[in-house]
Amino acid sequence: MEALSHQQIRSIAPSVFAMSPHMSRSERYAYIPTVDVLNGLEREGFRVMKASQSRTRIPGKSDFTKHMLRLRHESTQDVTALGETIPEVVLINSHDGTSAYKLMAGMFRLVCLNGMIVADSLVGSLKVQHSGNITSKVIEGSFKVLENTNKAVEAAKSWSGIELSDDESLAFATAAHTVRFGAEDTTINPVRLLAARRPDDQGRDLWKTFNRVQENVIKGGLQGLNTAGTRRVSSRAVRGIDGDIRLNTALWTLASTLAALKAA
Repeated sequence: MEALSHQQIRSIAPSVFAMSPHMSRSERYAYIPTVDVLNGLEREGFRVMKASQSRTRIPGKSDFTKHMLRLRHESTQDVTALGETIPEVVLINSHDGTSAYKLMAGMFRLVCLNGMIVADSLVGSLKVQHSGNITSKVIEGSFKVLENTNKAVEAAKSWSGIELSDDESLAFATAAHTVRFGAEDTTINPVRLLAARRPDDQGRDLWKTFNRVQENVIKGGLQGLNTAGTRRVSSRAVRGIDGDIRLNTALWTLASTLAALKAA
């Protein structure tokens, strides 16, 4: 719940502070350090709550890889929609040419200290190319994304009023299982994705079902048997930026689709 200092961010995601692009970039590459954009966002009241960075096996590239910052605006620090969520802005960038600046809407659950990312189809996302006044574009886009998180909050409120049958809950978990592990993987039973990690997450409504599945998919630790059935295995936590974004947006889209089907 405490914002990260620049020193803490540097220890987790040093590429945020890269002072030059990777050597693979040409002279036409307009380089704007992420830290310059971050300084501008901080002046506007945004604070970094979580930072992460992609790994690389290429020597000398670790200080330039894709990085993700989850930011919260000071105006929302005390706002907890549904009594448990806070809207966030997710900023993604790299200095090796693998990513432009991208802004996405996020939601942070106080109950499980686990961040969600809202699907692009719900509130949209914004890409800013490495050209022109990037800092001002990112700041403007961040406020726009923050405003649009109200749509996500309203969606979550409506999901809390949608009761699911056992078959519907299992169908949702099975679809999420396929997205996470693949259609052929049988080591983890899909029903395990529905397990609640705390009493407050128990319930049959779509919002609680979504949160249980989302946490189990992202945090891992689910027990199962290997394909031969000879030893126990445990699912891994999702730590990569691309995997985090792909799974979170897919799960949100699945929940949105199920909500629409129930409404129809």
